Amino acid sequence: MRSRLLVAVIFICSATVWAADKIVPPDVKLGLWEITETHNMSGMSMTIPPEALARMTPEQRAKMEEQMKGTMGGGQKPKIRQYCVTKEKLEKDSVFGDEREQCTRTILESSPTMTEVKLQCKANEMTSDGTFKFEALSKENVKGMMRMVMTGRGQNMKMDMDFVAKYLSPVCGDVK
Repeated sequence: MRSRLLVAVIFICSATVWAADKIVPPDVKLGLWEITETHNMSGMSMTIPPEALARMTPEQRAKMEEQMKGTMGGGQKPKIRQYCVTKEKLEKDSVFGDEREQCTRTILESSPTMTEVKLQCKANEMTSDGTFKFEALSKENVKGMMRMVMTGRGQNMKMDMDFVAKYLSPVCGDVK
């Protein structure tokens, strides 16, 4: 049951739906960016139920355990990844994720230098409420945060994510 809760949380946190309102694309350079993220989740057990582990391949199990170890509790190492920013991604609001019917958003503020969005989702017996803030400090530097509270199946969980991003190159290479 806890593994289903974790999957639902990951799904909810990575997706939002777009209403008729439009986010103003940030005024940043197109190309390759490096994103450094820190995550902290609290309020949920970090153990995977034995029956869920038994159904996983060794690769799935290792990946799930690594994700849980890197996301829950305090003091995690920052995660560093690269991302290719394109005009199409900015125009589609894809910085916030794919369209999902189970989520709504309310744009609190949107300009070329800052966007703040309130997110509300309901899926798989889970509800979540939170805020995402994205600030373009310059055309080459961005910072942001997400604060979410998820409730469902008798559990409450809080997820905080902070990130900084820096522009690397106009060429993305193999990075999507």
